[in-house]
Amino acid sequence: MTSALRPFVPLDIAIMTVSDSRTLEDDRSGNILVERLEGAGHRLADRAIVTDNVSAITGQLQQWIDDDGIDVVVSTGGTGLTGRDVTPEAFEGIFEKKIDGFGELFRMLSYEKIGTSTIQSRAVGGLAGGTYLFALPGSPSACKDGWDMILNDQLDYRFKPCNFVELMPRLQEHLDNPPT
Repeated sequence: MTSALRPFVPLDIAIMTVSDSRTLEDDRSGNILVERLEGAGHRLADRAIVTDNVSAITGQLQQWIDDDGIDVVVSTGGTGLTGRDVTPEAFEGIFEKKIDGFGELFRMLSYEKIGTSTIQSRAVGGLAGGTYLFALPGSPSACKDGWDMILNDQLDYRFKPCNFVELMPRLQEHLDNPPT
C-alpha cells in the first residue's frame, strides 16, 4: 500500500541486458523495463547490452556502482542454467550484501504462473557501493513480473510498511563508522 503522506522520490536506474545476440532495436525485455521504470516516474540513467561474460558484466556493474548518479541497476538475461548463463555469478561476485528475499520472492511469484519451471530461474538481488543491483531472467514476462510485483513497490518511497528507498541514506553508513 502507498502513503499519500510521503512524496514520490524518483530514482536513477540503469538497465543492463545480458545477451550475445540482442541489440537495442530488438531488446524486448530491456524495453519493457525502461517503459516500466519511466512509467513509474523514475529516470533511465543509462542502458547497456553486455555479452554473457563475467568480466563484461562485472565491468559494467562496477562502472555504474562508481557513478553517484545511479541508484539502482536492473539486468535482464543470463540467469538460467546453460553454460553461457553467468549473470548471477557476476552479480554475486560484486555484492557486498545479498538480498536473499528478492530471488526467493521472484521464484514464489513465478511459480504461480509457470509452476515448477521456476526452479530454473536464478534471479538475484543485492547491494554494492550503496547501489541496489537486481538480475531478472531474460523473458519479457519475467521482466514484467519482477518489476510489477516486486520492484515497483520496493523502489517507491511511498510504499508501506517499508521499502528500499527509505534505506538509501543509510546504505553506506559503515563507511562513516567502520567496525573496530
